[in-house]
Amino acid sequence: MAHTYNYFDTDENGRKSFELPGAKPHYNPDRPGQVRHIFLDLSLDIPKQRYSGTCSITLNPVRTGIDRLTLDAVNLDIASVKIGGDDQSFDYDGENLDIRLSTPTEADRAIVLEIAYSVDHPQRGLYFIGPDKDYPDKPVQVWTQGEDEDSRFWFPCFDYPGQLATSEIRVRVPKAYTAISNGELVGVEEDGKEKIFHWRQNEVHPTYLMTLAVGDFAELRDEWNGKPVTYYVEKGREDDARRSMGKTPQMIEFFSETFGYPYAYPKYAQVCVADFIFGGMENTSTTLLTDRCLLDERAVIDDPRTESLVAHELAHQWFGDLIVIEHWSHAWIKEGMASYSEVLWTEKEYGKEDAAYYLLNEARSYLAEDSSRYRRAIVTHVYREAIELYDRHLYEKGACVYHMIRAELGDELFKKAIHTFVNDNAHNTVGTIDLLRAIDKATGRNLAFLFDQYVYRGGHPEYKVSYSWDGDAKLAQVKVVQAQVKDSKTTKLPHKELFDLKIPIAFGYTEKGKQAELKTFTVRVHEREHTFYFPLEEKPNFISFDAGNSHLKTVTLEYAIGELKAQLTGDPDPVSRIEAAKALAKKGSLEAVKALSDALKNESFWGVRVEVAKQLGTVKLDQAFDGLVKGLKDKDARVRRAVVEALGSIKTHASYKAIKPLVKKGDESYLVEASAAKAVGAIAASQLEEKPKESKAIELLKTVLEQRAGWNEVVRSGAISGLSQMKTSEAALNLILDYTASGTPQPLRLAAIRALGSISTGQSATNLERILERLSQLADETFFLTQVSVVVALGQMETPKAIAILQSLSDRTPDGRVRRIAEEAVGKVQKKIGSDKAVKALRSEVDQLKKENQELRSRLEKLEALSKS
Repeated sequence: MAHTYNYFDTDENGRKSFELPGAKPHYNPDRPGQVRHIFLDLSLDIPKQRYSGTCSITLNPVRTGIDRLTLDAVNLDIASVKIGGDDQSFDYDGENLDIRLSTPTEADRAIVLEIAYSVDHPQRGLYFIGPDKDYPDKPVQVWTQGEDEDSRFWFPCFDYPGQLATSEIRVRVPKAYTAISNGELVGVEEDGKEKIFHWRQNEVHPTYLMTLAVGDFAELRDEWNGKPVTYYVEKGREDDARRSMGKTPQMIEFFSETFGYPYAYPKYAQVCVADFIFGGMENTSTTLLTDRCLLDERAVIDDPRTESLVAHELAHQWFGDLIVIEHWSHAWIKEGMASYSEVLWTEKEYGKEDAAYYLLNEARSYLAEDSSRYRRAIVTHVYREAIELYDRHLYEKGACVYHMIRAELGDELFKKAIHTFVNDNAHNTVGTIDLLRAIDKATGRNLAFLFDQYVYRGGHPEYKVSYSWDGDAKLAQVKVVQAQVKDSKTTKLPHKELFDLKIPIAFGYTEKGKQAELKTFTVRVHEREHTFYFPLEEKPNFISFDAGNSHLKTVTLEYAIGELKAQLTGDPDPVSRIEAAKALAKKGSLEAVKALSDALKNESFWGVRVEVAKQLGTVKLDQAFDGLVKGLKDKDARVRRAVVEALGSIKTHASYKAIKPLVKKGDESYLVEASAAKAVGAIAASQLEEKPKESKAIELLKTVLEQRAGWNEVVRSGAISGLSQMKTSEAALNLILDYTASGTPQPLRLAAIRALGSISTGQSATNLERILERLSQLADETFFLTQVSVVVALGQMETPKAIAILQSLSDRTPDGRVRRIAEEAVGKVQKKIGSDKAVKALRSEVDQLKKENQELRSRLEKLEALSKS
């Protein structure tokens, strides 16, 4: 399953516990037997948003004498339970269906439970989508979402991943619609104004992977090795479907080879549906995707992750569907590999540098959660609801762990280990120990040390690395400190926080026109401080710590500017060049700015240019602006976007003038335009003496809102973000409020709701009341993404009234995901309210001093440069 994580971003530091009040250990329930087959025979009444039918469960009892069975079944209307035509007594409390068997079970003699039931206006599990007065063009669709434990909301079942069974769905729908489900199509019957679609999945899978999608879809066909590969989208979006999913057959071939097991199912379908609450869901042989992943011609320029989403969900057909986790606590096995498969596909399709940069951003995503939200072990069975585990530790940190396994084993043995794991466990359940066993079986290597440090406990090493050269002795000295551990001289050494890893350190020698030559040593870093000495024939040009950057870590480089400049231009690894750029920016000198400006112009890899632009934006020298502006002409839209964002952070009249044409005239990239619109608002709202008039900026952004509707409302959402920076402007607030109205295109409306939180912190008391009143109204809406956006907005506010709305929403929402982020948002607001207002005044004074200091330094650096010339 692919999530969108920006819902959970926070700006707070200081980790909180992952385990919220009410968390407890969770285990799979005792097993009454093995489910062999599930057969749903349903009739949908789409206009009335209800359905009815029977769920038949074939169960092989584990022993003789069982006289009660308890199934998961939430908010279903249960009409009857039969076995062999005989009624069985049952009790039902709205969550559990407790069946009293008239005849106790006999070991290994199968029984078939036939449960007749209906559901009226379901809120979870199965979703009816359709037009209304505010959104008259919305398509009519029905779709399901089972992960984690939502299948129980649309049919009675043993709803945990440890039970694997074949399945069958027979569904009656109006004639105009197509129904898609798992496995292969057994047949289609016409019956008057209705059609009956009959699908059967002959390979075992868990209940959460059973699916149904119904709509008036356009169907596009590809194939792989004779198996159908189909794309279902709203009619009129056929070109977008090819553009977005057209590489699927090549991906199936790639993953079949990568995982050492040919794609296991009779077809692969991808169905793009409206209002989907996640990015995608890997139902066995039938993935559901949000229709927001469909790209138009212009959106392809920005590479907005659709290809990665397609790869992620497809990889799950092996990791998650073919091999199934035995319990939610081991979900990293599938989600980590699906996320790492995005890296693997990127490497195959775009090369090693793109893959290294992709993995760096996966690591950063995890690091942000670790530093600002909580730290946890990847494998834990203590939580309130299983969906809480679906975070950046599970996905992105999991991906980094797979990469470390690959680096530890080498490519050949890594592939052998993965092949062994998949083949030994196909069509079965697995835990983390099974992955360790497969690695041991295939390679003889015991990687328990790696799992103990990165999987079964939280955190990562935080290295500080310094270097010096002894010319007389021809020795390179490298000092490595694990900064996550406090000084052992003053406190008892917390050994559990130390990491014990073998780290390669490379010394680079550059020669003009040639690739750098590396001399590499591998050292064991296991104490808080190490000083290593390396005999070298001559002084190196640069030092590369953790050469190849295989380990998940943070690193602070404390090198001289000469070595950093050489690393920025000469290190063959793009991540090392990025680390050099970060360290150079911290130097903050004119020499550093020149090196970064040259790199922005001459660096070959777009990802490094992106990072160089970001770093230039942090340097408080006027000369940084000159280096950045040239980047506005970069041929890569991703670099131009980074340049715009960096110029927006500089907040000068010159940066406003540089960005404004992109807002007025546009850019071929949606995301560049959106970033420019946001930057214009941020600069206009800043404390510049000669700043552009806020009213002019508002008019400019209003024009964008009126004229730039388009793909996923990216550009207009950028304008909303720009308006939200103008925290004291009532005019900006009024515009944002207008776009929170129902009927506004959903992506734009959600952006406007979130923006209410950002703009609230500078508004008058009267306007603050207007914002709170609007958010309180919006909190009553039931759509998941609306509730999440309301929580994000309230979490940015600085008033006790926001807490009241959050607590009310938390108390009444049936969704554990919303409840958790609402509770976390309460903590954020409480922290902000508790901050002393004097701190804000002090911050303002410091900002003014920084500005004056920047002007002085810029002049001084310029004078020094002139004196040297």
